[in-house]
Order: sequence, then structure tokens, then C-alpha cells
Amino acid sequence: MGDYTNMSGYYDVIMTSGYYDYKKIVDSLTSHGPQLNVLEIGCGTGLILEELAKRQPSLPITGIDLTGPMLSIAQKRLAPFSTISLSQQNICELTLDMQHELAFSYGGVWYFVMDGDKEPFMVSHIADEQANRLGFERLSAHMAPGGTLLLGIQGPHHDYETTISNGMVYSQKIDPTPIGFTKHYYLKDGAQTVMDQTVHYRTYTFAEAKALMRSFGFEYVNEPDAHKMFLQFRKVSV
Repeated sequence: MGDYTNMSGYYDVIMTSGYYDYKKIVDSLTSHGPQLNVLEIGCGTGLILEELAKRQPSLPITGIDLTGPMLSIAQKRLAPFSTISLSQQNICELTLDMQHELAFSYGGVWYFVMDGDKEPFMVSHIADEQANRLGFERLSAHMAPGGTLLLGIQGPHHDYETTISNGMVYSQKIDPTPIGFTKHYYLKDGAQTVMDQTVHYRTYTFAEAKALMRSFGFEYVNEPDAHKMFLQFRKVSV
């Protein structure tokens, strides 16, 4: 499973240098109407949850992540929000004390990639097939009947290099693999490489993803949300 320990100290500056539009992501989340509680799968350093909590300060929110150093940053960032609970969890062994009305992942454990008019495909931070099944099984057990699962939509991955807000140079390189792809992340301060992170991803065709999720009670809702930031699934009986 993707562990971002090497990247954690630079994650915020990379992500907030134009990598993601957090206000737009939360616009899309809140367009789904009031929820009793929310779970973020792979909350990282808490950038999405901070924006969500600012808008809905009374909303009970749970954030989980595998990477301890990322959660440490999130805990400091989200300390002012008493309704947020954070937990270091492997989705394949997820154990929480409640079911959730809404769960989402935007670049977290699972998400979808869309390239123009091509059919979307699902990307998983979990390379092992059985572990993906365990992850959806555990998530399903923590979703309320009729609950909503939102998985983010991103553009295609590609090699590129850019100067970020602190003047360092961020780059990424994509290598295809038989089950998906490997992504190499680099950050350079002049001639010095200050961050080097490699993550292995598994991919699923749209048909494979829907079949996998359906086997654990997640039915695809045949419409992206209004801002096209997520694909929507509904928790039904298996």
C-alpha cells in the first residue's frame, strides 16, 4: 500500500502549489447536501478536511491515513476543530466505532482517472488484488445503508517538472507495470534532491472497478456530481 513517509515533510507545499484545488474539491463534497457524518479515506495532512470543517464546523468528521508522519501534520492542522477525529488505519483492517453516511477519497486510497472522452479507470494505492477486496469489504462494513461513497476524478498522469512556491523543483515520472504503474516523485533544491518517493499503483478498467465494488455493496450512480470532481456510488445490500 502507498506509504508517503518520505514525502510527508514536503507534501503541503507541493499540493498547495497548484497540484489540487481544495476549494473546488470541497465545493463538490458539500454539493451532496447535509450529512450526519463523513469519513475521508486517506486524509493525508488534512488539507481537504480543514477546508470542509471551516465550512461545516458542526459536522462530525473522521479522517484515516496509513502514514504516521502525515497524520501528525494533520493533527496539528485540525486541532482547532473539535468535531474531527483522526486515526492511523490500514483500510484493509479498518476498525471504527460507527457507520458513515458519506465516505470519500480524492487521491487517497482509490480514485478514477478520466482522459477526455475515454472511459474512466480506477487507480488504487493498493497493489495487491486480494488486499483491494479486503479494503472494500472493510469500508462497506463502515458505511450506513444508503450511504454515499465518492471517489475523486483526476486527469491522466504524465511525466512533468515544475517550480513550486518555495522555489524548489518538483518532478514526477511514470513507469507502466503489468498491473498498473509506478510513480516516482522528486523534489530538488538546486542540485540537491531533498525528496525521493516511489509508489506502486494498481489499475482497474471501469467495468472491473464497478464489478469489484458491486460485490461489496457499492452500486454506481450513473452521474458525476455537479462539478465533476467525483464519481458517486451508493451503499446497498450485498
